Amino acid sequence: MSAPVVPDTVLADFERDGYAVVSGLFDDASLDRLQQEMEDLRQAAARGELGAEHVGTVFMAPFDGDAPPFLHYVSGVTEISPAANAAFHHPVLLELVTRILGAQRYLWDYDGHGAVYQDARPGPGMTYTRIGWHSDQQSRPSSDIWPGVAVTFHLDATSPANGFLRVVPGSHHRSDEGMPGGFEKVAGEIGVYCERGDVMLHHSGLWHSAARATEDAPFGVRRHIRGTFLGGRHLGPDERLEAFNKNAAR
Repeated sequence: MSAPVVPDTVLADFERDGYAVVSGLFDDASLDRLQQEMEDLRQAAARGELGAEHVGTVFMAPFDGDAPPFLHYVSGVTEISPAANAAFHHPVLLELVTRILGAQRYLWDYDGHGAVYQDARPGPGMTYTRIGWHSDQQSRPSSDIWPGVAVTFHLDATSPANGFLRVVPGSHHRSDEGMPGGFEKVAGEIGVYCERGDVMLHHSGLWHSAARATEDAPFGVRRHIRGTFLGGRHLGPDERLEAFNKNAAR
């Protein structure tokens, strides 16, 4: 079987800028199925029906009148959602990350680091509405698992109304020196706007942050699934890495 066709422009964009956006991989029916499975899991987690490995109490965000409390973060979705697992194994995406990271690449979907479904709508008690400047490698800076490629499936189009990713193109080619600790404007930064169904890939060394929505729901809803492929050393099934360095401002 021949390898999937990956446009050279996508690889060139990624090498130059540290990120690339791929469109047209999923039809509306596939996106609807993916979104429905994510919403079903979110509600099941909020009712306490999923294991602790899929939800943490820090991600419970009570809105007035919600019973059970609204939950906006479900972990390890590739283990419990056939649609999510299939999305991360789309042949074009696998070919892309293989071309970027090499044949040794693997999906970091075990040992508590699986793909996550995130609902970043604003509101009282929400703990995930924005995130400050960081690179993914800063989470475990002394580990030999890097480099990596984060893959984000957008279930909503992004905009100033519901929030969007801020990036500094080309920053994956340099160190983190000079990176601000909060949400300051950075020279050369741009906003990346994606359509529903777009898949964004970004390098683990890319400087990026997420802007908070400016509207309440429903216009301020931003939902996506995010996971990481790694190109460094393969982790053992029960291996514990250095403690997570939660350096990015919230």
